[in-house]
Amino acid sequence: MSRRLGVGLLGVGWMGALHTRAYRRLTDHYPELDVRCELVAAADVGESGRRRAVEELGYARAEPDWRAVVDDPDVDVVSVTAPNALHREMALAVLAAGKALWVEKPVGRGLAETAAVAAALGPGAVTAVGFNYRTVPLVEHAGALVAAGALGRITGFRGWFLNDYASNPWGPLNWRFSRDGAGSGALGDLMSHVVDLATALLGPLREVVAVTDVAIARRPYAAGEGEHFATLGPGALEPPGDDVPTGEVENEDSARVLARFASGASGFLEVDRAAVGPHCSLGFEIHGSTGSLSWDFERMNELQLYLADTTGDAGYRRVLARPGHGDYGRFQPGPAISMSYDDLKVIEAARFVGAVLTGDPLAPGLAEALSAARAVDAMERSAASRAWEAVA
Repeated sequence: MSRRLGVGLLGVGWMGALHTRAYRRLTDHYPELDVRCELVAAADVGESGRRRAVEELGYARAEPDWRAVVDDPDVDVVSVTAPNALHREMALAVLAAGKALWVEKPVGRGLAETAAVAAALGPGAVTAVGFNYRTVPLVEHAGALVAAGALGRITGFRGWFLNDYASNPWGPLNWRFSRDGAGSGALGDLMSHVVDLATALLGPLREVVAVTDVAIARRPYAAGEGEHFATLGPGALEPPGDDVPTGEVENEDSARVLARFASGASGFLEVDRAAVGPHCSLGFEIHGSTGSLSWDFERMNELQLYLADTTGDAGYRRVLARPGHGDYGRFQPGPAISMSYDDLKVIEAARFVGAVLTGDPLAPGLAEALSAARAVDAMERSAASRAWEAVA
């Protein structure tokens, strides 16, 4: 008989819906888990969010107070997908209640809050953190190639996450642009993903030197909280006039970082949430003494691979995702059939739920979130000091 897991959700937005759909799809793609995820309760401050949780997502009930979800004895696992400012308090409450935690990154508004959550991790606790790009089958294949020495001695890394969601000056001044609401800006939102990929592939960063910038210094006030990709104006890139009330952006739109890894390799890491043009360009290049590879999320199911030879005709070749690359075969039966972003969340959910069932260690969890937070903290310190800073 299938084991039952009661699911609680804190925050009914885009990401909360993704978590929910991932739980529901587990039996389709991972039947061997033999688990039945029961959607017990969701919490959201907005009435529309609570209504959506029940009517659209399928939760048995919805609460205005998230603590009622955490304290429910029928809830075994909790997804935290609320805004950043709530992550620390919610995560600590979930851990204190002895329940498994799946929290989106960043876990806290900076290193101190993330460290506080990590310090509360008790024996046997299961945690997962939403670094879902790790689970891309060809990213895992790239890591296997590096680990096997296929590229030789790794000498260089370039990683980036360029996005245009904040490129329009009519984008509302929501919590993402506030120190109190989000902590850092592009560093916490985007760079944490780049750092996690870099460390998963090459090991930890040792020291960094960083430059940060704000591209759009003031934004119009939102009538409500404002969606991630929302704009309030006509869509033009001309900023609002003096007749439109605006407020100051308190954190960075972009960061460019030189880094050295503990392994001795060096790299360049770049993030920009206000880049005009790239919609969601996340990727990396790795260079070694006998080969190189590159991957970009906008072409998620392809990997460019170069392995040196002596024929004189050496060059990059395109590797297409196929069964045998990570968990690809659980979603598609043959090569070159595209997977989606939502599929990555299903992989993440499967590994989280699998760890809950077995008690086995899971990465990325709070340890990896703390590692990323330490790197981001060093970048913030470097941007202020204009000097190299060590990653703790």
